Amino acid sequence: MRLTLAYGREGLEVEVPDDAEVVLPRDRDPVGRPREMVLDAVRNPHSGPRLAELVRAGQHVVVVFPDITRPMPNQIVLPPILEELSRLGAGPDEVELLCATGLHRAATDEELLDLTGPEIFGAYRIHQHVADSSDHKLVGDVDGFPVYLDSRYVDADVRICTGFVEPHFFAGYSGGLKAVCPGLALTETILEAHSTSRVRDKRATWKQLDGNPVHEFIRSAATLLAPDLLVDVTINRRHEVTAVFAGCYPESYLEACAFVDESVTCQVPGRFDVVVSTNGGYPLDRNLYQAVKGMAAAEQVVADGGIIIVAAECRDGVPSNSAFGELVAGRRKPKGEVCGIDRTTRESWQVEVLNRILRRAEVWLYSGGLTDAEIHGSGLHPVGDVSTAVVGALKKKGPDSTVCVLPEGPFCVAEPAPVSL
Repeated sequence: MRLTLAYGREGLEVEVPDDAEVVLPRDRDPVGRPREMVLDAVRNPHSGPRLAELVRAGQHVVVVFPDITRPMPNQIVLPPILEELSRLGAGPDEVELLCATGLHRAATDEELLDLTGPEIFGAYRIHQHVADSSDHKLVGDVDGFPVYLDSRYVDADVRICTGFVEPHFFAGYSGGLKAVCPGLALTETILEAHSTSRVRDKRATWKQLDGNPVHEFIRSAATLLAPDLLVDVTINRRHEVTAVFAGCYPESYLEACAFVDESVTCQVPGRFDVVVSTNGGYPLDRNLYQAVKGMAAAEQVVADGGIIIVAAECRDGVPSNSAFGELVAGRRKPKGEVCGIDRTTRESWQVEVLNRILRRAEVWLYSGGLTDAEIHGSGLHPVGDVSTAVVGALKKKGPDSTVCVLPEGPFCVAEPAPVSL
């Protein structure tokens, strides 16, 4: 059968066996008039005060939005929020936009224009968070560990955070308070949130919030100075808005997580010898660091000793000048791992997850943005064609081997059905 995998901006056509298990999220219809829906949500939030009750003329307001690694519909969500703020007396002179980069690279001016749209880019001050800068302030501690956040966020009179909610492979779900921590946190705070011990915990996994040590640190850190208003959206595979959730944490956020769970969770009949996955296409598959998430989606349903075939464009490379790139290229490499991780360093959590996956299965990678040498150097096996790779993987695993395909990668959480006793 012929399928389209989410790959880059255009997708990738592949051939897979007719009896392959193809797993897709339940694709919800987009809402009509999404900008108006966002406007209504901030005027009538699910919980907590309306924006009109939070903002007074002359106050300094910050509006936080996701960076270039997230398929967030900023050009739909931001304008109605800024429109309402302006109506309340907080226009471009009073409002500053903060891009929650975490430890990711800053966007270029062209990328920032694409993120926010011309009506915002040319009219508002936009600051991109820099985790290594001294421009952070102490807001408290979590279990004795100091928490530092971007001073622009700390000093604001009103704090609004936007995001989109999807399953996350070790934080449970994205969106919500992740805009604050790690989005606006100091490097040392981010390292603690992603510590090796937290990421290694079995409760640090897809869709789990209660007892998840990664989520619990994020929640504790961010609520030291919580947003006055959260505006989260959910999207479908075409990146269209399917719902809007506004209010105070945790009520509106938990409602968004429950909404997502209904559409992304799919049970499959057991584990598979070969699993084909993606990282959800652009912008999620813009580098190999991000693409580990698509591998983690396949890990959920691959058999021990199986083969994961991932299609990820990686137009930004590994990236080679990143901490992740240095780790996978320069550290010792025990069997079944790309490098040994004994302590938390910048981006070591992604290597920790990759090591866990490689201990379970081989990972073959199709990528137009990486050389074979870069793929080999990252502990993976390069392939020149996904369809041919599937044939080769099936031949290697034997005549009775099984195949599962996740065309949308991490946008769908596949889970083996419980075994009946």
